[in-house]
Amino acid sequence: MPEGSKMKRPDVKVVLLGDMNVGKTSLLHRYMERKFKDTVSTVGGAFFLKQWGPYNISIWDTAGREQFHGLGSMYCRGAAAIILTYDVTNWQSLAELEERFLSLTDTANHDCIYALVGNKADLTDLKAHLSPDSESTEPHELSACPTPPASPASLSGVKKQVSPEDAVALYGRILRNKGLEEADSLPAEKMCFETSAKTGYNVDALFEALFDLVLPSILRKQNENQESPTVDLEECRGGHSKRARSTCC
Repeated sequence: MPEGSKMKRPDVKVVLLGDMNVGKTSLLHRYMERKFKDTVSTVGGAFFLKQWGPYNISIWDTAGREQFHGLGSMYCRGAAAIILTYDVTNWQSLAELEERFLSLTDTANHDCIYALVGNKADLTDLKAHLSPDSESTEPHELSACPTPPASPASLSGVKKQVSPEDAVALYGRILRNKGLEEADSLPAEKMCFETSAKTGYNVDALFEALFDLVLPSILRKQNENQESPTVDLEECRGGHSKRARSTCC
């Protein structure tokens, strides 16, 4: 956890889920520290606290290894948004989201927002291969599921195995799994992203879009806290003892 954020209380929780080596930790470091870091596999879980306007958002990074799988549901408890992450060059990493990780989200909020994120897009798409420094300085437009013109050979010689259409199809199955109507839910084109933690492509767009979407959850939580204020037990005990003494003979 970053220095200086220990005393702040988060207003809402966002959780990253996905198999090992899909780049969850790298995505988080890219967004929070503005740089790419070669990371080791996460053990258990870790989190950063992001100051977003007047609100504090905790972003949880979870382990993808099988031996830490049981911890996932604990980290998802009370989550307002979950980022289901896969590797665009690894079809199995997308399948694992449905087979292993989706069930962990049952402990999230009933109105939890789900985003599907295909990382490592720089390995297959020229647009994602460009670093932020080489892009235009004009304001960045939110672009979900970007699909640059396909080429027969990828930039790194690694073939792209997961298309945006595959992600959209999985997003629909997630909604059905949660008993949600697609017509009443956020559209797939806003909730499916391709990113590159290495170059920074679409990373800011992902997190900032989610932060905008979880605002209703933050406001609802604040209203609930106002309606049900925390009782100060020490104050109650103090008041009780005073009343007891005053009625004593």
